[in-house]
Parts: sequence; structure tokens; C-alpha cells
Amino acid sequence: MRPVPGPDRAFRASARARGDRGRGRRRQRRRLAESTKHPAGPEGDSGPVFLCRLGAVRTPILDLVRPAFHRLCRAYFGLKLAGVEHIPESGPLIVTPNHQTYADPALVTIPIRRRVYYMAWSRLFEIPVFSWAIRRLRAFPVQVESTDSSATREAVRLLRAGHVLMIFPEGERTHTGSVERFKLGAFRLAASLRVPVLPVTIAGGHESWPPGQVLPRRGRITITYHPPLEPDTSLESHQAARVLAERARGVIAGTPGAAPAR
Repeated sequence: MRPVPGPDRAFRASARARGDRGRGRRRQRRRLAESTKHPAGPEGDSGPVFLCRLGAVRTPILDLVRPAFHRLCRAYFGLKLAGVEHIPESGPLIVTPNHQTYADPALVTIPIRRRVYYMAWSRLFEIPVFSWAIRRLRAFPVQVESTDSSATREAVRLLRAGHVLMIFPEGERTHTGSVERFKLGAFRLAASLRVPVLPVTIAGGHESWPPGQVLPRRGRITITYHPPLEPDTSLESHQAARVLAERARGVIAGTPGAAPAR
């Protein structure tokens, strides 16, 4: 007949069982964390994170729907993405696309597997439901009619933290399809902080979704990601910003299929 374990032996057996369960839970948490990582880094997220515990992964709406959104755009707009190998995988970056449609921020973000923040027109944040949605997409307001020191401070904070910031240097959608004159705000940030700029050309968007049209029509949109441009550190900051803006605008407008600069 097997002897009944004493109190000490029973306590030690119980402690070992609790320890085994704790180690099992820790291994499970580590596997969950590994499963949510994207090859491009911890800030990127390729898709169905909703299969995991949403509380454990901070991810915006666009990251969740990215694969389905990409397939939809390929089918409806014939979307082509060119030059994606030029997108830096790390470090602060200012993305400067031309602006043709309401969907431009989401379209340009599709291949960027990093956390992207957006500088958006302040009046968009006055629309209750829309304001909630774009804040979930990491947008923050800027007064385009005047100098906005609050938006500038937020942009500086994000770039110093090594994030990606998207700014549309035309300041609004084009009304003609042509690349409009660039405002210098994005390029002043790049020159003062010595941050590279990623020029991006959107071609075909104006034809698919011109101003005044409620819904887009089927079309062919091509988005081209150009090699990053570095600010000229030998120039005074304002001059470096102006030169950088001219270079970026020239690259964007010179892309085959893009409407010429005005």
C-alpha cells in the first residue's frame, strides 16, 4: 500500500504544478507576441490581427483591413504599386505624395509596413463621425490657412521618435489633375531635423475620382515610390527646404503617366 504524502511533499507538488502552469502561460504569451510581428518590424502589421487578442496588439483599422483593401483596389482601380523597394524599413521619414483623391492616404499606406501618422486639414476634424475615424487612423489636425505651431510640435515629436509622417505638400486635392505648387512646411521639417523625404507619385486618381464626384469610378491608378531625398545640410535651413521641395516636385511631376506640374 502506497504511503500517503505528508503535508510538505503535497505542498511542494502543488507548487511545482503551479510553476508548470505559469511557465506554460508565459510560453503561450511569447508565441502570441511572435505571431503578431511583421517581418518589416514591430510597428508594421500585415493583416488579421483580429484573430489574436485585440487588447494585446495596438493596431489601427487600416492595418486590420489592409489585405482586403489592397485586393479591392487592384480589382476596382487596377491599382499598381511601383518602387516599393525604396520605402525605408526604419528611421524617421516624411512621405510627400501629390494629392488626387479622398482615398490617397489609405492607398499610399498599403505597402508601408510601419506605423504611419497623417497631418490632415483641421476642418475634417469638425465632422463628428469622420473625425473619430481619421483619429483612429493616427491623423492629427493642421491649420492650412495659417502657421500652426501645435501641429508643428506634434510633427517634430513624431519624427524625433523615429516615426513615419505623411504630409500632402499641395495642401489640398488637385482640381485639374496637375501637380500643384508645393507648400514648404514638410520640407522645412525635413531640413531642420535632417530627415529624408519619400516622394510618391499618384497617377490616374483624378480621372477615377475627380472633385465633385461622390463615388469613384473604375479606372487605373498607379502609385510610384521614389528613392528618398536627403536635405542639403550645406545650405541654410530655409534654402535647403526650398531646394528639397523643388526636387521632390520635379521627381513626382516627371513620372510617366503623371499630369505635368503647373
